[in-house]
Amino acid sequence: MLRRAIRGAKAPALVRPTAGFRTCSRVRYELKDLRGLPREEPALVNEPIINSADKFVDKAEERHAYGRYLMSMMPKFIQSFSVWKDELTLYVPPTGIIPLMYFLRDHASTQFTTVMDITGVDYPGRQFRFEVVYNLLSVRHNSRIRVKTYASESSPVPSVCEIFEGANWYERETYDMFGVLFVNHPDLRRIMTDYGFEGHPLRKDFPIHGYVELRYDEDKRRILYEPVQMTQAFRNFSAGSTAWEPVGPGRDDTPETFKFPTPQPDPEENKEEKK
Repeated sequence: MLRRAIRGAKAPALVRPTAGFRTCSRVRYELKDLRGLPREEPALVNEPIINSADKFVDKAEERHAYGRYLMSMMPKFIQSFSVWKDELTLYVPPTGIIPLMYFLRDHASTQFTTVMDITGVDYPGRQFRFEVVYNLLSVRHNSRIRVKTYASESSPVPSVCEIFEGANWYERETYDMFGVLFVNHPDLRRIMTDYGFEGHPLRKDFPIHGYVELRYDEDKRRILYEPVQMTQAFRNFSAGSTAWEPVGPGRDDTPETFKFPTPQPDPEENKEEKK
């Protein structure tokens, strides 16, 4: 019965391609010749150069006015200020950090009640090589401000932990990475590196490989600190000294013109040696 049904079934009629299908197929085969079509020569880029700070011109004027206002309020402590885009930066000496921070936190026109970050920058060529940077936030006025001061390896900076409780760990991190000392800090010790770590990693004169290396000694069952050894055993890279197993006869691609023959001794020297 199944065979009879199959034999009696009609073959499906072939569907003729429509005009649209023929057009698409013709276009598909004609795409190969598009590379040879004439093209316009690339034109020069005539777009004007746009400074990214231009869109902050209006805000920059406001920041300049605000910076002049702060300098008029604290002329004894603020040495200067600068504006880049919408960022206002105040430059103060270390002795002016505490009174300025109190003013920025408590005054009605500032209200910078949150310290977002404290970090440092190392300039070895300067007399005071470290630049300590404070980033403050005013939630009330939805504004930020940056305060910068300076320090050296021996001159400290007053701690602002009594003003901002969140500055504790930030100052510890700055001390750990740069070696900046903060006076009156409640617990000034390393926070990111090990207790026996030598040096401060973010200084420009700190070596990349460090001063000591750590390894675990199986015999002593403890971690050992040892000086860094950058020496390497002698390795001969001449032919036949490779650690890989050679396969096949190989091929020397060095031209003959770059090969220098072994110099032969002079015949006169050989005669003298025989005598």
